[in-house]
Amino acid sequence: MFSTALSAVISGLESRIVQVEADVSTGLPYFDMVGYLSGEVKEARERVRTAVRNSGFSLEPKRIVINLSPADIRKSGTSYDLAIAAAILSSYGLLPQNALKDTLLVGELSLNGGVRGVRGVLPIILMARKQNVRRCLVPADNAFEGAQIGGIEVYGVHDLIEAVGFLRGTAEIRPVGGGFVPEKAEGSSSVPDFIDIRGQETLKRSMEIAAAGMHNILMIGPPGSGKSMAARRLPSIMPSLTYEERLEISEIYSVAGKLDPHEGLVSERPFRNPHHTIPETVLAGGGRTPEPGEISLAHLGVLFLDELNLFSSKTLEVMREPVESGRITVSRMAGSCEFPARFMLVGAMNPCRCGFYPDMAKCRCTPLQIKRYLEKVSQPLLDRIDMIVEVKKIPPEEIISDSPKGPESSADIRARVEKARLAQAERYKGSGYLYNSQLLDRDIDLFCRLGAKERRLAKRLYDKFNLSARTYRKILKVSRTIADLEGADEITEEHLCEAAYYKSLDRKYWGGIYGEY
Repeated sequence: MFSTALSAVISGLESRIVQVEADVSTGLPYFDMVGYLSGEVKEARERVRTAVRNSGFSLEPKRIVINLSPADIRKSGTSYDLAIAAAILSSYGLLPQNALKDTLLVGELSLNGGVRGVRGVLPIILMARKQNVRRCLVPADNAFEGAQIGGIEVYGVHDLIEAVGFLRGTAEIRPVGGGFVPEKAEGSSSVPDFIDIRGQETLKRSMEIAAAGMHNILMIGPPGSGKSMAARRLPSIMPSLTYEERLEISEIYSVAGKLDPHEGLVSERPFRNPHHTIPETVLAGGGRTPEPGEISLAHLGVLFLDELNLFSSKTLEVMREPVESGRITVSRMAGSCEFPARFMLVGAMNPCRCGFYPDMAKCRCTPLQIKRYLEKVSQPLLDRIDMIVEVKKIPPEEIISDSPKGPESSADIRARVEKARLAQAERYKGSGYLYNSQLLDRDIDLFCRLGAKERRLAKRLYDKFNLSARTYRKILKVSRTIADLEGADEITEEHLCEAAYYKSLDRKYWGGIYGEY
């Protein structure tokens, strides 16, 4: 007897329907599976057979052939077990075939018949809704994750017996679907607050500008000056995630197996802080089957690289393309996948091995040691960083202060950032841009218009600092963000000067290495 069930395959973030075809016929007892299967899918044969038996279903020894179609797409993972078991039981007549109509099943079976959680349930259910599938059976561990998608019935099952009872109509399970999105309680954010940072007004100002325009930023200064402290607080001044952004980030985390099953959708902007020993394949993504890397897990959030120049050159050069395009393509033997990677790159580094350059009264490094230390960050990568800020040692009077007026809180700064983001949203309505750092070269003159005085100043800056075209465009984008923070419609000379300051510090540290460019 022949029967079919629906499951799904995930390639990158894309999901497709898989037809699980089962044929049970007379002949020598035999169980075979075909359809371009990975090792873990082939092992489903033993998991399913044992789980069916331990769930109390008696199957007469027959010839069983399972095909996962389409056969030209490689199937990996353990999410097909539940659909395979349902198709076999239907072929044996233990489950009505019409019970599987318009029903998608995903889940891994344990040997005792339990249904275990799997990766990628969120994009699978999104795809099923687009394909007009009526209902989905998922592991109970993934039920809350699936509940975030409206317009489709989602049922969580604990074991094979419960799943079969539901499909037969003898067991009642309430759907958990409906698009319910839990809101975090006010003040429950786990992100630290900028109110903890005393002094460092230039650093906090640069962080505000970076957050408002989603600009990449590099901090350079001695150890203990507050670079890491500021970076970890950056998500607290970025605008709250919209539902669409939460869904976009959650799809990535679901595929990577990092989505909290009790949280539903990701509620806070990602902050990824990989160690400098990380290999390029983990940063970019990969594995035998392409999976999201750190730069994709930081999508719409912050990728913080502490001790930037201690990362291997191969690892750093991986970021050059995604920093510009907002996407990364990962190619492996099992296929090629594209992942979103629209993150804010935040780097921090010491100016030399001892950390005190250019204070020559304290620095003990030779000029050659300083040169070798700094040149680990390549000029092409520096060109892709919008802002470079020098972080100096905090003077004691700013730490030990009895002033009644303390530092600004993250909420105060975030209010200004959100106002600037609203101005950008209004300006770029219908253009496809979300914030200033995304502007392409062809649109910079349209959205970053300069008056006569500003054009003369821009020309002087271009000539004096021998700017590259890319660096000049970065200055214009940052100027536009500074203007948005001040509520100005036009870029002024003051905005240009401040933006140029944030791109001039590379000459102080790298000018002797790369020359004036």
